Amino acid sequence: MEDLWLQISNLGFPMAVAIYLLVRVEKKLDDLTMAINTLGEILRREFG
Repeated sequence: MEDLWLQISNLGFPMAVAIYLLVRVEKKLDDLTMAINTLGEILRREFG
């Protein structure tokens, strides 16, 4: 049982950091996708 707690303590922090970073990157990618789509619409209106 002690080994289980040791593994959780060793892996818990890196897993929490990885999840936090993945959530942040996902938000940034969503914002970037929206900006690219908006730019495409503006270019189509101006030049298309």
